[in-house]
Amino acid sequence: MLLWINGTFGVGKTHVTHELRRKLPGSVVSDPELPGFGIQRMYPPDLCTDFQDTPWWAPTITGVLADLAERHPGPIIVPMTLAHTGRFDEIIGTLRERSVDVRHVALLASRGTVRRRVRSRFEDPDGWPMQRFDAVDSALRDERFATHIETDGLALPDVVLAAGRTIGQELSYSPAERRTLPLRRLRVTLGHIR
Repeated sequence: MLLWINGTFGVGKTHVTHELRRKLPGSVVSDPELPGFGIQRMYPPDLCTDFQDTPWWAPTITGVLADLAERHPGPIIVPMTLAHTGRFDEIIGTLRERSVDVRHVALLASRGTVRRRVRSRFEDPDGWPMQRFDAVDSALRDERFATHIETDGLALPDVVLAAGRTIGQELSYSPAERRTLPLRRLRVTLGHIR
């Protein structure tokens, strides 16, 4: 099973993904941003665009994920904003054609909530996530990108539990796990500073 965690930039995909990896035995995280940055760095600065706009990103990601799904016995969790309908159909559609059990969830939140989350990650509250918010949020609210999880007012464990339910997993958090959550969040945030 491959679970694609979609959502606007800054909505919390990475934190939800890493908590799910902790909760789902045998699961792995496969982040399409990593090869995307590699592809982007291969272009000179004047040709550098969003890596999703290159002709190489979608087929590369599709191939890697299909191979991983064939060879890895556990769940694969993929955190990536994917709001372009053509790319969504190309990647998700191709994976499904290759008999990969793809589940998809879009995390949604208001502009104010995302802005607060971006600020809490020590990022520019007027930077990339907020510049792209309106277009991405509008696209992801389309029925094509369902299942939707509205995350306004939800704590991270509640979002993780809701995502688990979308794949038939009744997950839970112990009081100790809730107490140590801030440390895990900080570790994930520091590990994703680019």
